Amino acid sequence: MNEPAQPLNIEHEEAARRFCVKLSGYEACLMYRRTGNEMDLYHTYVPEVFRGRGIAERLCRAAFEYAKQAQLAVVPSCSYISRAYLKRHPEYEPLVKRGPTSHPEVSG
Repeated sequence: MNEPAQPLNIEHEEAARRFCVKLSGYEACLMYRRTGNEMDLYHTYVPEVFRGRGIAERLCRAAFEYAKQAQLAVVPSCSYISRAYLKRHPEYEPLVKRGPTSHPEVSG
């Protein structure tokens, strides 16, 4: 996977419950829900023209590092996170809470 050539300025927008980066008029985001001491990472989106550059991975890293610092359990509802990211980054496994999502309508 190729890292983006330019540094990314990932912003944690707590009020909107998302981690985002602006990309030449586009926006890539990782959205989450917060319930008590749990952070349900339910959707990661990167515009098609920017996929394959490691952007989703960097958004996930920002979210997991935030959860680690805030001592939150992470519910990986997003299929990218549960099926790909965590397989490549087992160091975050201790933060993960397996089981149903915090919102049953979210499919993982």
